[in-house]
Amino acid sequence: MDNNNWIKQLLMLGVGTTSLVAEKLREVGDELVKDGKINPEQAKAFVDDMMQQLKSDQGNFEGQMQRQMRNVLQDLGVPRQSEMDELRGRIDRLERQIRDLENKNWR
Repeated sequence: MDNNNWIKQLLMLGVGTTSLVAEKLREVGDELVKDGKINPEQAKAFVDDMMQQLKSDQGNFEGQMQRQMRNVLQDLGVPRQSEMDELRGRIDRLERQIRDLENKNWR
């Protein structure tokens, strides 16, 4: 299971959702201007403020999602990449030692 790919897909979904929300916010702002309820500068400020809030929330969401994923993977017993790298290194050292011992026995 490629966990990084899964996380990237979730984050891309968030980016797509943010883009859709931005488009809808602009439409709402344009409609309010068209109806004369606010002026174009207010509409721009409204959209900018909402987008800034979304970006802030998205950053917080991404961090929370990453922490949750790490916790779930840890609960499932999935080793971290650093643990896998350490084990690979240990296996390599043991294989070298075995080859060295075999070579000594054949001399």
